[in-house]
Amino acid sequence: MKRLNLKKRWVSTILAFLWLGAMALHLAGCSSAALEVQAADLMEGITAKSASGKTADSRFTGNTAAFAVDLFKETIAAGENSLISPLSVLLALAMTANGADNETLAQMEEVLGRGMGIDELNEYLYSYARSLAGDDQSKLSIANSIWFRDDENRLTVEKEFLQKNADYYGAAAYKSAFDGQTIKDINNWVRANTDGMIDKILDQIDPDAVMYLINAIVFDAQWKVVYNKENIYQGEFTAGDGQKQTADFMSSEELLFLDDGRATGFIKPYAGGKFSFVALLPNEGVAIEDYIASLSGEALLSTIRGAENTTVIAALPKFSDDYTVTMNDALKALGMPDAFSAAAADFSRLGRSSWGNLYIGEVLHKTFIAVDELGTKAGAVTKVEMKVGSAYVEPKIVKLDRPFVYAIIDNATALPLFMGTVISLNN
Repeated sequence: MKRLNLKKRWVSTILAFLWLGAMALHLAGCSSAALEVQAADLMEGITAKSASGKTADSRFTGNTAAFAVDLFKETIAAGENSLISPLSVLLALAMTANGADNETLAQMEEVLGRGMGIDELNEYLYSYARSLAGDDQSKLSIANSIWFRDDENRLTVEKEFLQKNADYYGAAAYKSAFDGQTIKDINNWVRANTDGMIDKILDQIDPDAVMYLINAIVFDAQWKVVYNKENIYQGEFTAGDGQKQTADFMSSEELLFLDDGRATGFIKPYAGGKFSFVALLPNEGVAIEDYIASLSGEALLSTIRGAENTTVIAALPKFSDDYTVTMNDALKALGMPDAFSAAAADFSRLGRSSWGNLYIGEVLHKTFIAVDELGTKAGAVTKVEMKVGSAYVEPKIVKLDRPFVYAIIDNATALPLFMGTVISLNN
């Protein structure tokens, strides 16, 4: 697991890289000033067809929540803040799975869809991604692209692979020399699809790299009720190591209280009603590491859906953070090792190379988040790489003044789009 100290920003962006090749990529710097992509568009002659989707049901939400929580548990760093976008990783790897076959495909289907076939998973993700489209009050945008080395001896791409990812994921596909211009093109694509939040993600291309799959997600929403000046006060946050840290807390009265027996929390809605922020504070005496270890997708969904309608006096610290994690080991541990093996991987439905077998060299996930009095801004690039008059009710109190777990959820399904921990405010 690898952590990078990056400049805190108002916006957060998630990057996950999948590199099919033998060695890792190096990330850095800033991109070309121009945003035009000069690579050859492989989509000529390939028009995205109307795909048949499947509306998210209990099977999809249950499976997806399980994947999200299991991936979260495998990728957190002990003693450090963490943040991943399960959705970003799922979309990037599902695109990749469309090129897998035999045991490699079976393993990816088991990890990504809990046994659900890739064709069915494509249909669910097609409908789910479309349902997440934001409005004038909240924004969640998703973009996908695939980049291939322009060398038919080294890589021949199957047209059906391109067609399927165009149909279900709207993926653009580009053929390029994998030279300096390719680096500019990829960085420019990322900049354009993250609203300029990320200037550059690729510093050099390894000679063995033949393909990149990129998923970009941007989230930007204001709170339904923003915090006023009088709602903000200075307080003390106790970090995971016991250190006392001064923090700006945002106080509010919320209406949905969470209690799963080991933690209490609240749900705070964003404007527009499509998304919400969820916070879970482990009870006194319950270490956050032990609490996370006890989590499951089913339990998380049950806790969110079982929220109690009551007054919650909530205090949320302002925070912004970044996190970088290489996901190879986590994904292997979850059950898809063959995809990372040069000897065992089977991506024959993606294409073929006379230079050797195609396999995943690295899945790198990079996240940023900023939470303040106005709302939350977050994003992603996966490059594979109410008040009712009634009798008085004693209010619940949840003050997030020690390590806690948080998530940004889609209200319709309660699925976490982002999951993270705050262990310390001095990162």
